[in-house]
Amino acid sequence: MNSLKLNADMGESFGPWVMGLDHEVMPYVDLANIACGFHASDPDVMRRTVRMAKQHSVDIGAHPAYPDLVGFGRRSMACSPGEIENLVLYQLGALAGICRAEGTQVSYVKPHGALYNDMVKNADIFNAVARAIQAFDRALPLMTLATRDTTSIRALADEQGITLWFEAFADRAYDNEGRLVSRATPGAVHHDPETIINQAERIARGQPLTANDGSDLVLSADTLCVHGDNEESIAAVRSIRQMLNALQRAS
Repeated sequence: MNSLKLNADMGESFGPWVMGLDHEVMPYVDLANIACGFHASDPDVMRRTVRMAKQHSVDIGAHPAYPDLVGFGRRSMACSPGEIENLVLYQLGALAGICRAEGTQVSYVKPHGALYNDMVKNADIFNAVARAIQAFDRALPLMTLATRDTTSIRALADEQGITLWFEAFADRAYDNEGRLVSRATPGAVHHDPETIINQAERIARGQPLTANDGSDLVLSADTLCVHGDNEESIAAVRSIRQMLNALQRAS
């Protein structure tokens, strides 16, 4: 059984447009992935979110994305590896500046949306993200998807000299390779709180999930994500926290 840290995507509001219920989720998570302005957020939202994370003793992660406010960062973009390295570095620097002003710091990096998925599938994109982390602070872990076979991405991380944190999702469906089912596919996002809690517990216990083709799928993860823009996940987050605490005490 793994001791999982609970994470959530935060600070994804923009101006008067409110996304997620950060104030309800923050007290129950260990890690806050804070949007850096490219897919969501703005300087005011970022600073409020950093303050809230600090108030609840939650570690802060940079949540960089493709420059895609309209598509919420969920569309792949034809950026060169050099452009990806620079846009990740830019967003890291923006959040780090706000953290410094609030007496805290960035503790890890979790790319968002399409950039997160593209990084898993494309070594050039992974290496571009890794180079940005190296240039900023090579001690920062990079959060990436826990799949059935992580051999290739572990090898890339070893080549770049960076640490990986593997992430699983309580509220998403998986294919038989352990990749997330596209949000365009019916059933890709779980909306039943009991299903979300059950999946979280199975991941925490190292028990198999059922992939979308009916096969068993075991994921070895360091952290568990609950999406702040999924109302049913927000409703489940307290129960997930209690479940993880109980498993930790039992171990």
